Amino acid sequence: MTDHHLAQLNVGRLLHPLHAPGSAGFVAGLEPVNALADTAPGFVWRLTDEDGKDATSIHPNGDDMIVNLSVWESREALWNFAYRSDHLEFVRRRREWFVRTAEPIAVLWWVEAGHVPSVEEALGRLDLLREEGPGPEAFTFREPYDPAGLAGAVTTNAGR
Repeated sequence: MTDHHLAQLNVGRLLHPLHAPGSAGFVAGLEPVNALADTAPGFVWRLTDEDGKDATSIHPNGDDMIVNLSVWESREALWNFAYRSDHLEFVRRRREWFVRTAEPIAVLWWVEAGHVPSVEEALGRLDLLREEGPGPEAFTFREPYDPAGLAGAVTTNAGR
């Protein structure tokens, strides 16, 4: 076990209200994708509402913004879930459900093992990435940092 875990946030503004027909495919995939995450190797935690199902009722920046916040044991564990599991089909279909944007919608950062990041903390990391670009405090899969703050210092070629 390491003393750091990888936190991730991704956000999206829905093209249609959550309960509209245009969002039906997204809503139908929530439960199976969340169940997949919950059992994925290296999964630590994910944000849920009071019912413990998903985070679709949490709207920090408006009713049409969806937030996904989770913590993983490593960059590789998150990469494997996001891009080497059935979750990938969900990623491929994102343009059916979410507004396209030129600014980053996802951010990664290291947290001490056991720390559960707040939505406010996560949004602050996303703002930092948007304002300053990738750095040790807020980065992307394409421009990673290790827990010591070294750029590109990863043990595999995941995301390259």
